[in-house]
Amino acid sequence: MNSNKLTRWFVSLLIGVAILAIVWSYSTSTTPTSQISISQLAQQIEDDEVAEIMVNGDGRSVTITYLSEESQPATAQISGVTSLEELLTSYGINQEDYRDGRPTITYDRPSSWGNWLSLIGIFLPAVLIIGFIFLVFRQAQGNNNQAISFGKSRARMFTGDHPTITFADVAGAEEAKEELEEVVEFLKEPEKFVSFGARIPKGVLMIGSPGTGKTLLAKAVSGEAGVPFFSIAGSEFVEMFVGVGASRVRDLFEQAKRNSPCIIFIDEIDAVGRQRGAGLGGSHDEREQTLNQILVEMDGFGTDTHVIILAATNRPDILDPALMRPGRFDRRVVIDKPDYKGREAIFKVHLRGKPVASNVNVTDLARATPGFVGADIENTVNEAALLAARRNRKSIGMAEFHEAVERVQLGPERKSRVITPQEREIIAYHEAGHALVSHFLPAALPLRKVTIVPRGMGLGLTWYMEDDTILPNKTHMQARIASLLGGRVAEEIVFSEITSGASNDLQRVTQLARAMVTQLGMSDELGPRVYGQKQEMVFLGREISEQRDYSDAIAEKIDEEVRQIIDKQYALATEILHTHRQHLDKIARELLERETLDAEEFVALIEGEPWPSSDKTPPTAPKTAVKSESKSESDWKKPPSLDLPPSPTPA
Repeated sequence: MNSNKLTRWFVSLLIGVAILAIVWSYSTSTTPTSQISISQLAQQIEDDEVAEIMVNGDGRSVTITYLSEESQPATAQISGVTSLEELLTSYGINQEDYRDGRPTITYDRPSSWGNWLSLIGIFLPAVLIIGFIFLVFRQAQGNNNQAISFGKSRARMFTGDHPTITFADVAGAEEAKEELEEVVEFLKEPEKFVSFGARIPKGVLMIGSPGTGKTLLAKAVSGEAGVPFFSIAGSEFVEMFVGVGASRVRDLFEQAKRNSPCIIFIDEIDAVGRQRGAGLGGSHDEREQTLNQILVEMDGFGTDTHVIILAATNRPDILDPALMRPGRFDRRVVIDKPDYKGREAIFKVHLRGKPVASNVNVTDLARATPGFVGADIENTVNEAALLAARRNRKSIGMAEFHEAVERVQLGPERKSRVITPQEREIIAYHEAGHALVSHFLPAALPLRKVTIVPRGMGLGLTWYMEDDTILPNKTHMQARIASLLGGRVAEEIVFSEITSGASNDLQRVTQLARAMVTQLGMSDELGPRVYGQKQEMVFLGREISEQRDYSDAIAEKIDEEVRQIIDKQYALATEILHTHRQHLDKIARELLERETLDAEEFVALIEGEPWPSSDKTPPTAPKTAVKSESKSESDWKKPPSLDLPPSPTPA
């Protein structure tokens, strides 16, 4: 009988005993009676009111039943030394004085069964308490209960005999798979490497952004190696009791050595591996003792065993240097965000076994999701499947995938939000301004879709087609600033008034312009130099301040340079929208009517018949703007590039 069955049996026994006790208490209960003295009893006998007297089994009390049915039974206490007859005689009541043989005197003899029940009622609670304590200790030893076994490791062991995930289920990280395949090969054929005098790395640290597949790769290693695999999270080592974490580390490595060769996987190792001395007050806390024990177990005396440690983290910058040195984590596997080829392979993995329509192009999906990691792609495929099921489709079509991409990145549409007609018109011109400025700037990102339907926190959105470029140049960043300012410029041109809708745009513009000047060296006046050093507290893992390593004069030049970049692009966006005011009105009216325009519809409106000129006179550019060179419409206009990889980017 296992512990779970024993627990259920014990609980059933407790319930049964409780029910028996309640039934016995109810069955032995008597009708409420009044207490009288022996002298009162003698007087009642003399008055011929008593029908029967029963002496209870203990011989110390009697129960009196009266002739009158209206009278309730009563009880009286006797000494128990003499009989009731002798006691009544002392009060002057003799048997010959009884009238018609009343009252009759009977004796209630106690049964042996009642005595046994009394004994059981006394000893059974103690037996049950002892049995419950024994059961708790037995279950604690069998299941490694954390309430009792403080120092025992809680790592989960997998034998690898029946793998559920292999390297075939991992895509988009080919270099990382090659590194880990070498670890698997060493565990399967260690003699191949030992013959050349090679030493396999003791530790492999997987570094990557959240969702890139670090844990999935560890599961694949477990499935491929076919050796015992111990999995534990870094946070499971640390407890409030001093020394518990170090004890768990020792127990984990002892189990691993007994099952050598094997693999230990520590997920989110930064929970216990943060740099020492970085705690509040620099105290030598429990977490540091746990880290010290890990360091000793990884590279101390008696570590020549075939135990390989895999660890995963997305914060390698806060790990202790002693943990990162050769001899401990010798090899670092960086799992980056996949490119479009990697995303295509990941899509194919997650589309296995799903009813996909014939019009679904995996390559187009991969190009439509730049910046997506494996977790995002899995969520996208799941959202598309949910949409297809909700629409009662027989297969998942391309329309479901496109909507799933938008839902994953921006959230669902909020068409029920109440917006006044005036605000709706402002939003339409705002988004049209973003779209037109980016369309007529050659270096800007091509448009994918523009909508005035609220999504997420935005009242309207302009999405651009992005690629996997990781080195944007100065021209691209300036065009990005101009596109972000297009919404505010459109409000000022059309309504001669500005709203708070551009607050997020202005924040992003300021951050981008300041980064160009202080971090990227894109300032002609200040030159290729970085101004200001970011400082962060390792214990918190957040930026808390910026070290100012420049003078007040340089600070003024930085502010002036940032202002000039923003003003120049503001003037550029103003000139574009003044030149294409007819297109601005046309796009805004179409958005008010249709709410959403994709890239093809947008370009068709721009290249179609010109919209009737507006009666409104465009205002002059703001005085703070730096006037740019005047360019004709043909200079601004560029051919649409609709075949670039699309990705929704809110503006």
